Amino acid sequence: MTLMARHGISVIFPAYNEEGNIAKAVAQAIDCLNDLFEDWEIIVVDDGSRDGTGKIIDGLAERDPRLVAVHHPRNEGYGAALRSGIERARRELIFFADSDLQFHLAELLLLLTWIEQYDIVIGYRVKRSDPLYRRINALGWKVLVRLLLGLKVKDIDCAFKMFRSYAFRMIKIDAVGAMVNTDILVQATRLGLKIREVPVTHFPRLNGKQTGADLRVILKAFRELFRLSVKLRTVEPAFSIYDRRTERRGIEAPNRRRGERRAVMLPINFRDRRYSVFHGNGSAVRIAAPKREVGLSHEGP
Repeated sequence: MTLMARHGISVIFPAYNEEGNIAKAVAQAIDCLNDLFEDWEIIVVDDGSRDGTGKIIDGLAERDPRLVAVHHPRNEGYGAALRSGIERARRELIFFADSDLQFHLAELLLLLTWIEQYDIVIGYRVKRSDPLYRRINALGWKVLVRLLLGLKVKDIDCAFKMFRSYAFRMIKIDAVGAMVNTDILVQATRLGLKIREVPVTHFPRLNGKQTGADLRVILKAFRELFRLSVKLRTVEPAFSIYDRRTERRGIEAPNRRRGERRAVMLPINFRDRRYSVFHGNGSAVRIAAPKREVGLSHEGP
């Protein structure tokens, strides 16, 4: 008997000039999703590619209605592509990965194991299969973000992340470039969302060209970092815990509490009456989630 996840999932692939990888990435994703989920969709965002990426994903979408092709008429940046995919997502879980085959979606199960207990589960590359200069750039970026914004995660830009969909009712993505992961994670930690980090495998890129080390991309990320640092420093916690056991309901509440104290209660019989309330946009929205222990949790070494 196959165990299937009880939630549906939207898988997002931002893609720019990935004609050598995108069909394989989608096929790999379909194989893995069929084993884990009854309800799923794949959203591929072609960010103004100048090769055959757009035509490939249109052909795939014609053959499978669960595949959605989104097109940007021009290259807008990684963050803009990711935002377009998230806005189109319709399932309870949202997952995104790069479309360059440097991750294997079989490890989606590692994130799925923790998503019931956390709002966000993010991967970190145990051994990063990138050239030395990219690893040095990543280390410098992590140190800078930690100093400026206080974000303490192992691997900020690891493109292997899973979210409960309600997270993006609170997180507002303004970054359009490589700053997007920092934008999301800083907001998440300051809003009070629970984050779990798990180790994932990283593979060498076999086809296509990486753009993350392009000088224009780096300069754009720095501009966004300083522009968004003002916004990110003003983000405040958005959750409170409501507990019905502390609520007084007229004159009958004391008598009810005395009756509850006399009853024999075993731990397995306790129904957790707590839930989280998201405060934002002038309203309060109930979120069915476990008791919140704000902060980061790590898995592995």
